Amino acid sequence: MKSNFLIIFIVFTQFIFSQNKQDNIENLDSVVVNAQRIALPFSKASRSITLITKEQIEKTATTSVAELLQNYVGVDVRRRGLDGMQADLYIRGGSFDQTLLLIDGISVEDSQTGHHLLNSLPAIENIERIEILKGPAARIFGQNAFTGAINIITKKITESSFKVTALTGAFNHVILGGQLNSATKNYSQTLSFKRNTSAGYRFNTDFKNNNVFYKSNFNIRKVPFQILASFGERKFGANGFYASPSYKDQYEETQTSLIGVNTTYSKENYTLKSNIYWKRNQDMYAFLRYNPSYFRNFHITNKVGVSFNSSIKSSAGITGVGIDISKNYIVSNNLGSHDRMIVNTFIEHRFSLADKKIDITPGVALNYFSDFKFHAFPGLDIGYALLPNLRLYGNVGYTYRVPTYTDLYYASPTTLGNINLKPESAFAQELGFKYTENAFKLEMALFNRNSNNLIDYVKYQETDKWQVHNLFRVNTYGLEVNTQFNFKFLDYNQNIQVAYNYLKDDIKQATAPFSRYSLNSMKHQVITTFNIKFFEHFFHSISARFVERPDGTHYTVVDSRLNFNVKQMSVSFIGNNIFNAEYSETSLVPMPKGSFLISMGYTFK
Repeated sequence: MKSNFLIIFIVFTQFIFSQNKQDNIENLDSVVVNAQRIALPFSKASRSITLITKEQIEKTATTSVAELLQNYVGVDVRRRGLDGMQADLYIRGGSFDQTLLLIDGISVEDSQTGHHLLNSLPAIENIERIEILKGPAARIFGQNAFTGAINIITKKITESSFKVTALTGAFNHVILGGQLNSATKNYSQTLSFKRNTSAGYRFNTDFKNNNVFYKSNFNIRKVPFQILASFGERKFGANGFYASPSYKDQYEETQTSLIGVNTTYSKENYTLKSNIYWKRNQDMYAFLRYNPSYFRNFHITNKVGVSFNSSIKSSAGITGVGIDISKNYIVSNNLGSHDRMIVNTFIEHRFSLADKKIDITPGVALNYFSDFKFHAFPGLDIGYALLPNLRLYGNVGYTYRVPTYTDLYYASPTTLGNINLKPESAFAQELGFKYTENAFKLEMALFNRNSNNLIDYVKYQETDKWQVHNLFRVNTYGLEVNTQFNFKFLDYNQNIQVAYNYLKDDIKQATAPFSRYSLNSMKHQVITTFNIKFFEHFFHSISARFVERPDGTHYTVVDSRLNFNVKQMSVSFIGNNIFNAEYSETSLVPMPKGSFLISMGYTFK
């Protein structure tokens, strides 16, 4: 029955789209994907890659990147609190420590814990696009790219302007922001500030956030340079966020800063990209908000690094060679003082055969960790353009992750680290295809990951402390389907996207009955998005996501955004969880019920 329904659905949509050939799927062929070492047009990539464009970001009913990413299958963002206040990022069933985040190609993982990964993000208004690479990416990026990587591309300013924004709504939620842009023929820069506050949706979930972002682009002797600087500060009540829902008085403050300088040198068939960067994170956690002396953690991490990535085009194909060297430091009253040197080198070559219909890309990365020595990650990507609009692809590769300092050394009234942890490792495989025909797009991927020594926080009795252990062997496999189509109604282009993800964790050896992170994947995930336009200056976006976990818990959340744009002014009405679903995404923290916001912006030119 299900297979018959799928056939009918495809035939029906193909009929509709054949009547609307002028309303093609957004052309991304010219977009060069940076979430891989050899930069290629999106249509030529033999990996599972999702692009989120600036236009898609502006239409979603979200105010943060954490909320935005929930609208894409294979990505599991488990939030605690309002507006993604504390959120963990997962891809295809991995843990939050197994996902790598990059900002303009700079790796911003934290040696303390992956809990701080999303703290590094610039405000959503500063983002040009987001590239999601699913599947093992250790061969490409090294440490932490165990199940995938997400690359945030920030906006490059093309005209001078000044924009002010204001948002207010439920739970005394207020956002105020300003962005100053300056652009000339050879120089551009942007400076923005955003303040985000709320009284919280229940006891001790209030927050005060500040975000500052600066970026400049300029040329020196025709060589392009970019300077990037960001600072984010968060202060929030953490009612039940960590350990147990009964701990209602927790509190946390974080500060995250990033400074990076990069340049690209190109000459004929040779390209060299280089980065130098410094990332700092500060984390203060109090078990009792108004009595921090009872139990208090204070951590400061620093990462200083430099990277060089080059590509050479020849008659034999494209060769990529690169190196990334970084030094990580931590000073902590709980975890102690430690440092770790990481060196990641890679080489890969892309062959093109059969009049460029077949591409084969073997490669290998070699990592050195000062506390875990050398490790190698070979991999292989294969693609075949069966038809001009149908591409088949497959890839295999090894992946790896060393423990964080929290995994190794943490000790609290609820949690114990483990200095005897071994690194995680896995061998992953993927098969898929991408089909685009006029206004219809279909993508499908089958994936499998055989993992060893997975690190997780587990306990054997509900009253026990969480303890860190290496799980033994876990086989994770699944299916991912994405469909998208455009059609015309009332002389305006309309868009519908439907996506589904199935994922299964098969534990090969028995483990503890209570798992905190790794083994609570999304078994079923269905995401539907409608972008509708009925009038010249209005558009309406509706998104619905269904999630079912392995224990049978499930929920459906519907969000909506109504936007009005005229000349330099924009007004938005945002509704989140408009049908008041009762649900939690992690640690039994109840998420807010229905809330409504109004946002206004004006651009002075």
